[in-house]
Amino acid sequence: MGQIDILSVGDIVTDAFIKLLDDQAKVYEDDQGKWLAMPFATKIPFDHVEVVKAVGNASNAAVAFARLGLQTGFTTNVGGDAEGREMINTLHQAGVDTRFVHINPDKKSNYHYVLTYGAERTILIKHEDYDYHWPRLRPTEMPRWIYFSSISERAIDYHDEVADWLDENPGVRLAFQPGTYQMKAGTERLKRIYQRTEVLILNREEAALVSGGSVEDVHDLFKRLHELGPKIVIITDGPNGAYASDIHTQAVMPLYPDPAPPLERTGAGDAFASTLVAALVKGLSLEEALRWAPINSMSVVQKVGAQAGLLTEKQLLDYLQHAPEDYYPK
Repeated sequence: MGQIDILSVGDIVTDAFIKLLDDQAKVYEDDQGKWLAMPFATKIPFDHVEVVKAVGNASNAAVAFARLGLQTGFTTNVGGDAEGREMINTLHQAGVDTRFVHINPDKKSNYHYVLTYGAERTILIKHEDYDYHWPRLRPTEMPRWIYFSSISERAIDYHDEVADWLDENPGVRLAFQPGTYQMKAGTERLKRIYQRTEVLILNREEAALVSGGSVEDVHDLFKRLHELGPKIVIITDGPNGAYASDIHTQAVMPLYPDPAPPLERTGAGDAFASTLVAALVKGLSLEEALRWAPINSMSVVQKVGAQAGLLTEKQLLDYLQHAPEDYYPK
């Protein structure tokens, strides 16, 4: 494989989805949020477990890019264990270039547990302590875009390496979908990344957390986020669709109608973000990219896991052809 259209950057993980029985758990809400509750200090039967390999924000995006026909690379870390080898093989089978995957021989691969209850999930996470280093890219391997997403809190200095490389390669465009620890690090610490970002994608609560604005005021959130540097800002808002701003104009994009009730919501945000970026990489306008993104998100929630429902370009365009008449940004 020669030049890469887009290089995905971030952590990779195996997810074990544990489906809880409806009568073995419940959800309650207080002033601190919603809580999943189960009996304590006892044995709890569950419905089934399904293991999904090679997932995580950046990995999900890489698979989405490849499935949509882009030449896709992925730089990440795995351990020298069976899970690591299986994740590399899974990526390879999905059409993702794995030459930039770093194998850490004496470490374990990331392995998370996903408790699913109804259509929602609670994820138990643990990021292994890897030695993060930016890969050496030859001129023939130079990507046109970088897609940067969730990475371990131990990799904070790695962001400086990424920023240095982007400074050295001003023609490469950056899409940024911050993960939990990247948002926790704050905009001042990641100032150079935000300043270099072409497309920033966050959900509404994340947008308020990152910007310091009010979750109720989308216009103010856009203003604050653009001041950090991004040229295009996308704010997703669950059943309300998504909001988009390119500094000059703002738009609201509705959801694509679900053919059936969602089975499991893991990866819906990743599918939206990566599909929108894929459309931009392909040269489509922001308006068309906004029409693409909800379709893949809709498809993903009809399957278990973040990748099983990802569409090819042909499949996505077929859905687009049969979209409702009012399926446009407004």
